[in-house]
Amino acid sequence: SSGINAEYGVIASRHTAKCPARCPPGDEIYRKETISVFEVDGRKNKTYCQNLCLLAKLFLDHKTLYYDVEPFLFYILTEYDRKGCHIVGYFSKEKNSFLSYNVSCILVLPPYMKKGYGKMLIDFSYALSRKEGKLGSPEKPLSDLGLVSYRNYWKERLLEYFLNYNESEITIKHISQTLGFNPYDIVSTLQAYGMIKYHKSNHYVLKRPEMLAAYKRKQAAHAGLPCRTIDMSHLKWTPPTQRESK
Repeated sequence: SSGINAEYGVIASRHTAKCPARCPPGDEIYRKETISVFEVDGRKNKTYCQNLCLLAKLFLDHKTLYYDVEPFLFYILTEYDRKGCHIVGYFSKEKNSFLSYNVSCILVLPPYMKKGYGKMLIDFSYALSRKEGKLGSPEKPLSDLGLVSYRNYWKERLLEYFLNYNESEITIKHISQTLGFNPYDIVSTLQAYGMIKYHKSNHYVLKRPEMLAAYKRKQAAHAGLPCRTIDMSHLKWTPPTQRESK
C-alpha cells in the first residue's frame, strides 16, 4: 500500500512539473477568501470536461454521461493555496434545459465530504437561477443520496425563511419567488417533514416550533465553523442568454 502511494506520488509530481495549469480552464466567476468557482464550457473544453465526468463516474453509481459534454456548462468549486486551485467538487448544467433544471450532475470529492461543500454547490446553483430570473430544480429522478442531500438543503432554507418571515400568511408562491425553488420541491419537502396540511382544496403551511427551535440550536452550535454559503456580492456572472444578446 505504501509502495503504491509512493509511486502515485512520483507520477503526480512529474505531472505537476510538466503541466502549467493551476486552475480549471474556464472563467472564474466567484471568489471569496480561498474559495473560487470556475465556469467551464463543455464545447470549448471538451477533453477536460470528459475527464471530469470520468472522474465523477468513480464515485457516482448512476453517472452515465461522459462523452456528450458539449450541451453542458460545468461549475467547478475549488480551494486555493500556494500550489494553485484544488478541485473540491462540481455540478453540471444543461445550457438549454426545457424543464429549467439547474443541476444535471453534482459531486463533492471524498476528501471534502461532510464539510458543507455539497450544500455550497447546491446554494450556488440556486444563486445562478435567481440571477437568471428562473425557478431552479435538480434533474429528476434524484439518486437516493441526492434526494437526502437536496431535502436537507431545502428543509434548512425553508426553516431559515420561516424564521425571517413575519407576515401572518405564508404562500408557496412567495417562498418560491424568494428562494428560487420550484413549487413542487417546496411542497414535497414540507410534506416530508409534516409542515403542510391540505384542507378544503387549499394548502396551509405550518410553522413547526420544535423544528425551528432545533434549527436555531444547530446554527448556534455551528457558529464558530467556516460558513459555506454563497455571498452574492462576490458573484461576477452574466447569464448565457444575456451574453448572446449583446
